[in-house]
Amino acid sequence: MKPKADLLIHNISEVITCVPNESDPLGRITDGALVIGSGLIMAIGKLSDLKKTMDLSLVEQIDAKKKIVAPGFVDCHTHLTFGGSRGKEFALKMTKSIDKIESMGIATGIPASIQMTREESEEALYFSAMDRLGRMLKHGTTTVESKSGYGINLKDELKQLYVNRRLSTTQPVEVVSTFLGAHDFPPEVDRNNKSQREGYVQFLIKDMIPRVAKKELAEFCDVYCDKGYYTQKEAELILKTGIDYGLDAKIHTDAYDNIGGSTLAADLPCISADHLNYTTMPEMSRLAASGVIGVVLPALDFAVAHPDPFKARKMLDAGMTLALGTNLNPGNWTESMQFVMQLACRNHGMSLEEAMLAATVGAAKALKREHIIGRLCVGYQADIQIWDLKCFEDLIYRLANNAVWKVIKKGQIVIG
Repeated sequence: MKPKADLLIHNISEVITCVPNESDPLGRITDGALVIGSGLIMAIGKLSDLKKTMDLSLVEQIDAKKKIVAPGFVDCHTHLTFGGSRGKEFALKMTKSIDKIESMGIATGIPASIQMTREESEEALYFSAMDRLGRMLKHGTTTVESKSGYGINLKDELKQLYVNRRLSTTQPVEVVSTFLGAHDFPPEVDRNNKSQREGYVQFLIKDMIPRVAKKELAEFCDVYCDKGYYTQKEAELILKTGIDYGLDAKIHTDAYDNIGGSTLAADLPCISADHLNYTTMPEMSRLAASGVIGVVLPALDFAVAHPDPFKARKMLDAGMTLALGTNLNPGNWTESMQFVMQLACRNHGMSLEEAMLAATVGAAKALKREHIIGRLCVGYQADIQIWDLKCFEDLIYRLANNAVWKVIKKGQIVIG
């Protein structure tokens, strides 16, 4: 008996499988077809060949009309759930200094977002995050990592994580939850006061992390290890505690200075190290040897006009696997991975093929899901986008264009 299928996508100009072969890092298949059953990819190849082994007569069909089929994007670094807007701050930064903006009575930065997130109800946070997720899905993103980190107290960190849990069951995009209680210090804590600083770190490791783990509200524990935030020693204590409670380690580091976060990431090792603007070549080599995924954030560097943008070519030459993230957050409101790829290629010297792999395979690795998403191959989850493009290069050539025609999540058409 021939295998039973649910959906056939045919008349495809090109399938971007992201499964490399000797001649093509993206494993492209021209004039292909793709068969889906029970939410998984059953077969890929020429339609004439597939008909020989499968009964496709009664399945639902999508005529791709010579469009391009690719894996859904995996966004492995976001701060999806937050309260309010910092739009006024962002606009004023174009012409005014932070000191000048704050003298106008406008709160800025992470502390402003902590205040606004604390003030919003769980219900309000849920609906605003749902709205953002809907737009991300329309731009081809089918899996999103969502960090807490704008509560910085037990009540409001849990509030964000409960939103993540609810999102994961009420809309199509897969939401992967990360605990980032060490994003900043609470506004009520004087970070320059040793006793108060140590008190919050102890609260993180003795109360917050155990509570998050017991309630199974996160898969990862993250920390911001950078000048003005958490020291290497503090970050190590927090991440090791997370590991002890079953939370895999991630780290924000080297964004604005180098205080040893990349070395820590390699030594633990972390699943990923994110930002990496000031990472040295020896550290890049250590990260590569330890298998740490480098998550780079082109939209963040663009949004803040970073004085020292990350160096993708050096990381790749050092043997690192890179992943792209939007870093969607109140200071960098970016929802389109297509836009992130355009920036990665134009501003950071990545090839289109490298950017595509970083937005799919590399990002899946940064979420420990490389065996089920990020590629189009038999047995993988049918997370698929179809682009209304004449050629693959148009994805970065047509600036600010949304190429998506249809999106499929776990074999179900969710857009188009």
